[in-house]
Amino acid sequence: MEIHANKETITVCNVGDKSTSDVVVRIRTQEGRDEWFYCHSHILVEKSKYFADRLSEKWPTCQILDSRHCVEVYCQESEFNHHVSLLRLLYVITNGSTTNTWHGVKNALGILQVAAELECEQIVHECVEYLEAMPWEEAEEEEILRITPRLGAQAELILARLQPVNPTAITGIFLSAIRFATSSPSSSMNDLKSSAQEQLEYMLTEDDDAPLLAANDEIKSEVRECSQNLLKRFYGLLEPFVCNPMGLVLDADKLLELHSLLSDLAWASQILTKLDALREFVQSWVEASEKIVKAVDVKTTDPDMLEILVKVIEVASKILEAIAYGTVILPTSKRLHTLKLWLPFVRRKKPLVDSVTADSVTANDTDTPSFKIDGELWQSLESAFVSMVLALPSGDQAEILTDWLRNEYIRYPDLTEAFEVWCYRSKVAKRRLEGIPCVTNSSVTKSSCQAPSLSS
Repeated sequence: MEIHANKETITVCNVGDKSTSDVVVRIRTQEGRDEWFYCHSHILVEKSKYFADRLSEKWPTCQILDSRHCVEVYCQESEFNHHVSLLRLLYVITNGSTTNTWHGVKNALGILQVAAELECEQIVHECVEYLEAMPWEEAEEEEILRITPRLGAQAELILARLQPVNPTAITGIFLSAIRFATSSPSSSMNDLKSSAQEQLEYMLTEDDDAPLLAANDEIKSEVRECSQNLLKRFYGLLEPFVCNPMGLVLDADKLLELHSLLSDLAWASQILTKLDALREFVQSWVEASEKIVKAVDVKTTDPDMLEILVKVIEVASKILEAIAYGTVILPTSKRLHTLKLWLPFVRRKKPLVDSVTADSVTANDTDTPSFKIDGELWQSLESAFVSMVLALPSGDQAEILTDWLRNEYIRYPDLTEAFEVWCYRSKVAKRRLEGIPCVTNSSVTKSSCQAPSLSS
């Protein structure tokens, strides 16, 4: 409704009021829809530059009979209702009076497009304010991104929440998030912590878009420090059990804490890998490996303890893969020492874990262990072991392969590939290396004397 006043009368105008109308707006679609709306020229002219131009004497067809009394507007069928809504809004809009007239983001977007086309400045302004203040669903956000480029400067307010953030702000939120993601909040905040870890990993992932932030020294330093704090807490929990004949005995709270720490360590190793900052983490784990193996060398089939065991093996797998594939470069002696600790440990523990899984299935076809085992864990470890063996001096390879061939656990890990490569290298060694002065007949290495026995 629009109240039109002159010197002596006040006329209440409504769209569709034929008795007071002096112009018809004819909205038509290519599908043949054609509807007439009785309007008032003074309202159209005041609130739409498009109608002002069409109804002016300067319009090329203004002298044609009835051209100033009928304005045709063509649109798509999907836009028809938005055109009708816009006409009605022209009659009710006053400053601040349209708050309850948009009927949701999707409808407001449709009206905004029409308002921009018909140059209704005030409606565009209020529609933009509405959209800027409202929450958007994902589909609505995509529609906004599709529409707003056609609006020019008018769209800036709507797109404010989607604008790139400056690097300083991104770094600030990353540092805050990494501290929280590696902390020990109460169990009620576990979901928040998991979400923080997921988003941190997403920020560093290169997919269709580049990572959100560059791995500068400040970020690497903070992630290293947080990861080292995780390791210290983990070592602290294990320390009392390194020489304890009873093995790893923890109450429920300590079990939960240890489980959480191991999950965090596995996640931290992935973040450090993305940042190319894994070296200190791997070195620390390698140095502590002997104590870790002793502390978690459980023989029980208790599901909670086995879950801890599997978690330790998962973290160890990431460490071994980093060493095996050259992500972290370590001297031969340290690689051999690490291999001789973890290969026998994993070889002994896999049957124990597998037996619990098999027993659960036998007891109840629909039952599963209380913990989940990554189906690729054992295969990843086996591949890492093979790569580590093949990177050792031939004498050390021979020792490991000899133990493997006479061991009751020969089926896992399967070192057949390493055995075949060793046989070939050894057979052709003299011919291949003939004439190289630095090569001697001795195949004994110092590292063999420094590493623990495989049977230990």
